[in-house]
Order: sequence, then structure tokens, then C-alpha cells
Amino acid sequence: MGKVDANKQIKESSLLKTAFEFFTTKGFSKTSIADIVNNAGVAKGTFYLYFKDKYDIRNKLVAHKSSQLFKNAIDELEGKLSELEFEDKIIAIVDNIVNQLNANQSLLTFISKNLSWGVFKSALTSQPIENDVNFTDVYYSMLKSSPYTFKDPEIMLFMIIELVSSACYSVILHSDPCTLNELKPHLYETIKLIIDRHKVE
Repeated sequence: MGKVDANKQIKESSLLKTAFEFFTTKGFSKTSIADIVNNAGVAKGTFYLYFKDKYDIRNKLVAHKSSQLFKNAIDELEGKLSELEFEDKIIAIVDNIVNQLNANQSLLTFISKNLSWGVFKSALTSQPIENDVNFTDVYYSMLKSSPYTFKDPEIMLFMIIELVSSACYSVILHSDPCTLNELKPHLYETIKLIIDRHKVE
């Protein structure tokens, strides 16, 4: 990577980091682009080299943070995933991500409030930031290595993400209707059912 590219990456990372700090402490609606650029130490024009507006940086930040959760899970489970069946791979990754969100509840709040399928799909198809994992490649590689064929794999993934996101938000933040440990067996059994329903006989 050349010096110019490295400088661009540093500026983009600084903007993302600063925006995340503001969005999780001050709130998205109360944060201005001026707040972000002033604290990131860059000119306002520099912001628009990387992002169209405040919504764009929020969406890219959600995608980036989601990818980081996934990368952490893949890194921690390295070596173990290859020994597991497809369903167990998905559950191991989900379990790791759920534990990360439980340990970082401000991140959970930020992602859950702003994560939509459109944003997530954008994360699947767009160029990863820095060392982000390309989730699409990993997901479809896992599907390909499975002995089963799956119908509508994108819908299957959508159902799992929506289930995990909504269930964990309430349980982690409010312990409602149960604790996280009480939820997990029900959550993972439901994920298995979703996967099973998408298998082609």
C-alpha cells in the first residue's frame, strides 16, 4: 500500500471511529458532521471524499462494526469450524457474536437500532473496509462445503439475522423475558429449524 492510500485509510478510520463515539454517546440525531470532522481532525471537505452524508457514514459504520464482530468470531473459532457440520458452524459463529454483543452493550444498541437488511446486504456486497471479512465469501463457502443443498440461502440468512438481532436485543439489555443463558438453547434450536426448512431433500 502506498503512502497516499495509507493516509486515506487513516482518515477514513478516524472518521468512522469518531462517528461511532458520537453516535453511541451523544446519539445519531444530535451528532452533526461538524462534530465528527472537528474531533477527527480533518476538513469538512475530506468527509465528503468518503461519505455522502451522515446517513452514509452511519450505514457504513453499522456494516463495518457487523463485519468486525464476524471477523472476531471467525478468528476465535479458527480451526474448530472445519470440524463442524453447517448448522453447528452457524450456531458457533452466532454464539460468539452474541457473547461479544453481551460484553459490549453500547455496540449492541447501536447496531440493533440502525441495522436493516438493506444495510446488512450492502455490507455483504460492498468492498470491505480495512481488514473486514467479506461475509458473502465465507457464508457461500460454508454452504458449498455442506453436504446439503439449500433453497433461498439469502432468505435463510435474513431469517437468522432478524431472529438473533431482535431476540438478543431485549434479552441482553433488559433480561426480558429471560436471561441470555436461558435464551440460548431456544435460540439455537430455532436456528436449526430455520436451516432445516431450507434444505433441499
